[in-house]
Amino acid sequence: MRIIHSDKIRDAIKEMCIEANLVLSKDVEKRILAAEKEESSELGGKILSQLKENMEIAKAESIPICQDTGMAIIFLEIGQEVHIEGEYLEDAVNEGVRRGYEEGYLRKSVVGDPLLRVNTKDNTPAVIHTSIVPGEQVKITVAPKNPDEIKVATKKDVSLSDTAVSLPKTE
Repeated sequence: MRIIHSDKIRDAIKEMCIEANLVLSKDVEKRILAAEKEESSELGGKILSQLKENMEIAKAESIPICQDTGMAIIFLEIGQEVHIEGEYLEDAVNEGVRRGYEEGYLRKSVVGDPLLRVNTKDNTPAVIHTSIVPGEQVKITVAPKNPDEIKVATKKDVSLSDTAVSLPKTE
């Protein structure tokens, strides 16, 4: 049985919320650049050029790629040999989202009750999907989503040791 503190999960989600809204994955960036070179229509070329410029500005200025930073969709794959101690997992996830959207200066557009349409002002609650899988790892995927599109997903494996966190990027 491996033990991981909920603070590690909270902090990883905070960073992932920011990163997923500021940086496109390499595969998406490559496709946009290739499409710009191959586009035959003038309008299509202008749009792809604007997307490329937007990517560059977002990266250079550390600002969101899009002003609509979406609702946080969190996927957790938790190894069956993992024990999470500390805060209740759902609270840790939502606190990570709250901190990420606050510290990353991301737009907060989630409403608590869809009928009343009152903004929660902190982009919580997140939509949380949890799977129990074999092993001793916790894999977290953060995918900001708005109603019209799914943005970049960021994946990280949170190490269960006290000293290391493995943070591979999806490419």
